[in-house]
Amino acid sequence: MKLNVATWKYFQLSEIFTTIEPGKVSQAYQLEEGNDIPYLGAKKEDNGVMSWCASNPDLTSKGNCVILICDGQGSVGYANYMESDFLGTVNLMLCYNNRYMNRYVGLFLATILSQERPKYSFGRKWKTHLNDTIIKLPQNFDGNPDWDFMEQYIKSLNHKPLTTANQGGYGSHTLGVESWKEFCVGDLFEVKKGKRLTSDEQTDGETPYIGAIDSNNGVANYIGQAAIHDGNTISLSYNGSVGEAFYQPRPFWATDDVNVLYFKEENGIAFNKYIALFICAVLRQEKYRYSYGRKWVLESMRSTVIKLPAKDNKPDFGFMENYMRALPYGDRI
Repeated sequence: MKLNVATWKYFQLSEIFTTIEPGKVSQAYQLEEGNDIPYLGAKKEDNGVMSWCASNPDLTSKGNCVILICDGQGSVGYANYMESDFLGTVNLMLCYNNRYMNRYVGLFLATILSQERPKYSFGRKWKTHLNDTIIKLPQNFDGNPDWDFMEQYIKSLNHKPLTTANQGGYGSHTLGVESWKEFCVGDLFEVKKGKRLTSDEQTDGETPYIGAIDSNNGVANYIGQAAIHDGNTISLSYNGSVGEAFYQPRPFWATDDVNVLYFKEENGIAFNKYIALFICAVLRQEKYRYSYGRKWVLESMRSTVIKLPAKDNKPDFGFMENYMRALPYGDRI
């Protein structure tokens, strides 16, 4: 099945869900340890599950709903589907449609709703704008949400297991971190800033819009504006999800919370995705040094020192490429 978004229609959340209500847990100390029921918080990973607790009927919310994360560092704007009953923090909004909701429809809606994430931040909470939120969905001949299409589309997604020829592991390509040398990011890359583009200014199109997020290779949206940065570069968030580094294979627009690393010609080797992915993994190890209170600003990023494999006191880019190629599934990159 194919998605023809051009035929979709905008719907308000009140047209999609019959009931929207908050979670019931205001303080975690209200809960007792146990293995009876999951406790969901403002977290996108693990379907939002923070821990498992003892049963608490007074604070239990019904499952078979889409959960909107309305507050919490780094996860505002994400949506999950929860099939079973759970304990949910008050920072979640629970969206029900008892007639049409099932796990397939729920997963479809959660995916679409998560695309709203770039519109929300610590200064603009989703909870206060729920009634204003509109999303595009498939419509049937009557102009109503096409629930059957949503269900059938998710059912049609077949996972095909990846195969790899790299059955032998890393071979001779051991990391040997103890022999790595220190290099300054600014010596290896020219660091350029992104540019602010508000959601109201964005138009529909095919240019990747790279935001300060920690998933989807940093792609927060696709826009109609022309790209402002070249492909074959690295995007590195200095605000928001600080320290998230992604290889960008094609031209793109980067928000002003993202800096872009251009590989310098003086390095004497052609930059490629294997070298980039190796360096991205190293750059992410710097995340712990930064938070919303200490941003990884441009000059600080340029002066950041990272350790890399070295040969003759220069970065051993050939080793980095060969190491990535030798990894399990490296032949599928």
